[in-house]
Amino acid sequence: MPTPAYDETNIFAKILRGEVPCLKVYEDDVALAFMDIMPQADGHVLVLPKSPARNILDADPQMLGQLIARVQNIARAVKEALAADGITILQYNEPAGGQTVFHLHFHIVPRWTGVVLRPHTGAAERPEVLEAFRRKIVAALKPL
Repeated sequence: MPTPAYDETNIFAKILRGEVPCLKVYEDDVALAFMDIMPQADGHVLVLPKSPARNILDADPQMLGQLIARVQNIARAVKEALAADGITILQYNEPAGGQTVFHLHFHIVPRWTGVVLRPHTGAAERPEVLEAFRRKIVAALKPL
């Protein structure tokens, strides 16, 4: 079965165009990172490319190399800023693989020993809570 075409109306495309607000953690010409509004853990960040790609299966390999450098940098900042014991990085592809937003993105989820992840379908976190985590992560970011 062929992969469906990229849909310019997905929520992340709207965020990239500035049509929907986000709590920005990082932005350059390659990527945008922002706080997940339904975090599975405190400090959950999403990182996506600015170029259109439905998922990793149709993404340009050169762009992926540039994007993963940003994912790594942001993951390090999240771990440091929140004194996390570890980091889980998730990336889903197609509905059967768990993908629900069809723009390539990585989840950076800080982890602490003994703390169970929350469901990703819960209520949205309060903006002031997300903003407090955002400030800490931004302060810990290192230049690429």
